Amino acid sequence: MNWIILIIAGLFEVGFASCLGKMKETTGTASVLWGVGFFVSLTISMVLLYKATQTLPIGTAYAVWTGVGAVGTVLVGIFAFNEPATFWRIFFISTLIASIIGLKFVASGH
Repeated sequence: MNWIILIIAGLFEVGFASCLGKMKETTGTASVLWGVGFFVSLTISMVLLYKATQTLPIGTAYAVWTGVGAVGTVLVGIFAFNEPATFWRIFFISTLIASIIGLKFVASGH
């Protein structure tokens, strides 16, 4: 169950990073609302990360949390912010996904 919580925490990391991206594109009330979304997503992400580390090794949990956040943020950047989807970006995101899966398997004894 804590692996699911950890993945959800990583998705909220994608949320707060995406809100930062939208904040820089907006002004006034819209920017404030994206800022609120940032702080809400950040808080939920941190609370869930803390919960997951109650039974998972901190090094593994942190690596997976940042990995999920990085992969998700790159994908949001490509699909929502028109960032480039070059061969090397996709290649290295794929290796990051493989590393996250690998960490899951080597930490399965915990």
